[in-house]
This record gives sequence, C-alpha cells and structure tokens, in this order.
Amino acid sequence: MYGIAKFLDPNHPEAHTVNTNAKLNWLRASVLGANDGIVSIAGLVLGVAGATNHIGIIFTAGVAGILAGAISMAAGEYVSVSSSRDTEKALLQKERDELRDYPEAELQELISLHERKGLSKKTATIVAKELTAKDAFAAHVDIELSIDPENLTSPWHAAIASALSFTIGATIPILAIIVPPEQIRIPIAFISVIIALAITGTLSAMVGGASIPRAVTRVVLGGVLAMIVTYSIGKLFSISGI
Repeated sequence: MYGIAKFLDPNHPEAHTVNTNAKLNWLRASVLGANDGIVSIAGLVLGVAGATNHIGIIFTAGVAGILAGAISMAAGEYVSVSSSRDTEKALLQKERDELRDYPEAELQELISLHERKGLSKKTATIVAKELTAKDAFAAHVDIELSIDPENLTSPWHAAIASALSFTIGATIPILAIIVPPEQIRIPIAFISVIIALAITGTLSAMVGGASIPRAVTRVVLGGVLAMIVTYSIGKLFSISGI
C-alpha cells in the first residue's frame, strides 16, 4: 500500500482498509449494471410480448437485446476506465518529474499539505521529511492524488465485469417471460422484475449508505414505468396491426 497508511501499525484496523473504496465502486458498478440489464431487457421483451405471443420472437428479441446491451456496456466501461487510467498515469508521471526537478519545493508542498490536515508546522515538517526519506513519490501520490500506482483499475476487468453484471440481470426478465405458460406470462414477468429491482435497489442503498426504502421505491417505480410504457406500445402495435 502506498502513502501514509502503510506506515501505520499493521494491527491497526486502518491497515486492513486497503482498496476499500475501489471495492465499493466495483460493487456499486456491478449492481447498477445488473439493474440496467433488468430494466432494459424487461422493457424490450414486454414490449415485444405486447405485440405478439410468439415465444420464439420474444426470445430472439431478448437475446439480441442482451448481446447488444452487454457489448455496449463493456465498450462504454472500457473507454471510460481507459480514459481515467490514462489521466492517472499522466498525473503520476507529472509528480515524478516535479520530484526530480523541484525536490525542495515538493518538500515544502508536502509540509503545507500536512499542515492543512491539522498538524502543527513543526510536526508537519517532521512527518514530511520522514515520509520523503522513506518514499517521496509514495508520500506525494497518497496525499495529493489518492492513487495507488500499483493498483490502477484495469479497463478489461471493468469491461468484463460490466458485461457480466448486465447479462446476469437481463436473464431474469428473459426467463420470467419464456418459462411460464402464456396465460400468466406477463404478470409473472412483472412480479419477477419488481422483486429483482427491489433486491438491486436494496444492495445499491447498502453500498452507498443511502435510505433503503427510498432507493427501492425509486428503482422499482422506474422499472415499472418502463415496463408499462413498452408493453402498452407493443399492445398498440398489435391492435393496430402494424
């Protein structure tokens, strides 16, 4: 671990919180990806089901939607994380250059940053000099950038995780629409999606420390609205014979 935390007593609880924020971000992204898969594919298959009872057409549309959505999510996540990673690398290189060219100015900057955290001038100077002697680059990266150079996010990992979470979420409405008998297909799909959304809403609230009832209500209402709109449009097309 880079930065001040690595100089703590290894028995201190703080020493065991390495990458906690990164893990929470991954979990949050996975939950949101699954939620996207549930809502988008539920809207798609219910819209098609509103227009036709042909299970083959409904299934084909759902599978096509999953493939398109998973690829889109993966590509978007890859581009986003790649851009973020490039920015982090540029900042790290800039810090290396500054430490090489302006070591004294960087030491004074480190002292100032520790003073802003509440240390006295004397204590901040001692801390900054000791950290600089230990690993100047690590000290500056930790307090200035909050980046771990040895643990930059992988664009490929992000892309795969996003695609997988979307696909897992999307399988719920697909199964709910093709497995039950035709007479109860639509209500079963609605109920299954609502339950799934309630679960993802709960998980997202727990990860973010938000209100669970509020998060669940928001997610479920959005999903229900999407299903009602797409199913109604499908019915309209069916009735009109388009």
